[in-house]
Amino acid sequence: MALLGAGDDLPPNYTHDDPFRNAIYRRAGVLLHPTSLPGKYGIGELGAEAIKFLDWLHKTGCSIWQVLPLVPPGRKSGEDGSPYAGQDANCGNTLLISLDELVKDHLLEEADLPDAIPVNNIDYVSVAELKDPLIVKAAKALVNSEGFLRNELEEFRKRPQISGWVEDAALFAAIDNDTDARVWWEWPEPLRDRHPDALEKAREHHREFIDAFVAQQFLFQKQWQALHKYANDKGIKIIGDMPIYVGGHSADVWANRNKFELNIETGISSLVSGVPPDAFSATGQLWGSPLYNWKAMAKDGYSWWIKRMQRAFELFDEFRIDHFRGFAGYWAVPAGSETAMLGTWKMGPREEFFDAVKRAVGKIDIIAEDLGVITGDVVALRKNIGAPGMSVLQFAFGSDSKNPYLLHNHEVDQVVYPGTHDNATTLGWWQRIPLQEKENVRSLELLRCLIVFSVTVKIWRCHLHAGEELC
Repeated sequence: MALLGAGDDLPPNYTHDDPFRNAIYRRAGVLLHPTSLPGKYGIGELGAEAIKFLDWLHKTGCSIWQVLPLVPPGRKSGEDGSPYAGQDANCGNTLLISLDELVKDHLLEEADLPDAIPVNNIDYVSVAELKDPLIVKAAKALVNSEGFLRNELEEFRKRPQISGWVEDAALFAAIDNDTDARVWWEWPEPLRDRHPDALEKAREHHREFIDAFVAQQFLFQKQWQALHKYANDKGIKIIGDMPIYVGGHSADVWANRNKFELNIETGISSLVSGVPPDAFSATGQLWGSPLYNWKAMAKDGYSWWIKRMQRAFELFDEFRIDHFRGFAGYWAVPAGSETAMLGTWKMGPREEFFDAVKRAVGKIDIIAEDLGVITGDVVALRKNIGAPGMSVLQFAFGSDSKNPYLLHNHEVDQVVYPGTHDNATTLGWWQRIPLQEKENVRSLELLRCLIVFSVTVKIWRCHLHAGEELC
């Protein structure tokens, strides 16, 4: 139509451009981390109960299952199972492996299975003490077996998309398991600094541990992908979750020191993550994760991030990126600070980063977690890459009609939640909000909507209390 002028005939299909018929398809789903599924051994698993959940989700007409990060939670620093304090960005949490499925694969015997432990508030230490030895036993049985499953393990390990991270992760875990040091930068210097001879000796010395580690990751992948396929066959897409930062004590940082803001000599973080003081915290939030050296990452085309994105798209159909605003501008706090007050805003990699990802991966099907202090550059970046943002109904009723979380202020490209894993359940929220906020809800006649959401949504809870400065 660009060549037509006023008064010219429009094409016969002119009226086919119906904005309502061509509108974006609206979807509904449930946020439920697998740990919160029913399970016989103290934690939800990737077995029969997960299948039952997907069957129920399909019957309701929902087409989305959203999970929290599936990474193995760190165990040395009191994270208590939080998937936002993971020890590796690409590994799966082996505590989710179904013991019953291992029996079906003839890697465990029925007699190996422990007595049932009902899932309530998950005690991760007890769950690990119960399940870890059995999962290791199954992994070793697989390594020492012959046949189709053993061949699948070998193919898994040879794939460049897997070997690129699993070998470093396995070696890191083996050394970590063999030392009393709390963090890798306290390891003996040859291992800390990855001297080739020291690494080769470690690989040889820990060969059995490393082989079993890789086998456990294979078993996690096997069970998760079977569940993923089952969901897709039911018309359900799985949305994952990716924390923007990774833990300092991780294979990712140890094996890629030049890509993080670390002391060159010691490997200790020089700048760490957090957010500045706001209405909710007078001292800000000090997360403590090492920040990325975005200039170094740009030099090799963001290869570490591209591998991470490729892995995420292998596990999920789409995924949310936590703290998306860090790609536009991020708060950098000097390491050793007791609070996040004395930080500096620095520029993130912005569109250049996502352009590189799209060229390498082919798509950017992500949800941008854009909650908190959001500036115009964050909104512009999200819209430029076509990523939907988030809106949380629990935040909607404490102010006036301009509140961006109220329904009349929602946008088409948003994912709307009653609350997230950081919030109370809807019932808990309702019981503790001020009277005036309750009156705001009633006046907008949205209480019924929230009650419906509270029935269909379960929230997992953790139970734990480019580098340039911006002006």
